[in-house]
Amino acid sequence: MVDLVYLETTVVGHVAGRIHPNLHIASRQHKTRRWWATAKSNYRLFISQLVIDECGTGDPTAAQERLNEIAGLPRRDVIDDVRDLADALMARHAIPKSEPRDALHVAIAAVHAVEYLATWNFKHIANATLRTKINDVIRDYGYAAPVICTPEELAGMVDDPNDAD
Repeated sequence: MVDLVYLETTVVGHVAGRIHPNLHIASRQHKTRRWWATAKSNYRLFISQLVIDECGTGDPTAAQERLNEIAGLPRRDVIDDVRDLADALMARHAIPKSEPRDALHVAIAAVHAVEYLATWNFKHIANATLRTKINDVIRDYGYAAPVICTPEELAGMVDDPNDAD
C-alpha cells in the first residue's frame, strides 16, 4: 500500500521557481526538488482546490510553473466536515484565527484520511508548539491526525556535511 500525502502549497512553491538567495531556504528547495523527483512514484499525492488557488497567485510566470507541477494531481474537496474541523482548529487555538487557509489544509488532510501532510509552513502547521493542540482537536472530532512533516522528513534525508546543499 502506497502512503497518501497531501501537499500543502509551500511544498509546491519549493519545487517551482528560482532558487532563493537565502541559503537556508535554497537548501530546502534543493531537498524538496530531490524528493519531488521520485515522490509521484513513491506516494499517492493529493492537493485541494485551495492549493490550486494559492499556487495561481503572484507573478504569472511563477504561478504557471507551480500550476504545471501539480497539474493532474487528484484533489480532495473542502466539504462541510472539513469546514467544521477547520473552524474547531481555530476556535480551540490550535491554529490562529487569522490563518483560516492553514486550518483548511490541516482539516482537508485529516477528514480525507491522508497519512501525511507535507509542508514547509513552520509558523502555523509544522509547529512544535501547535502540533499537540492540532492533533488533539483532530482526534476529538473523530479523525486520525495526519503526520505533519516536511518533504525532507518524508524522504528520510539526513544532512551530509559533504553535501553542497
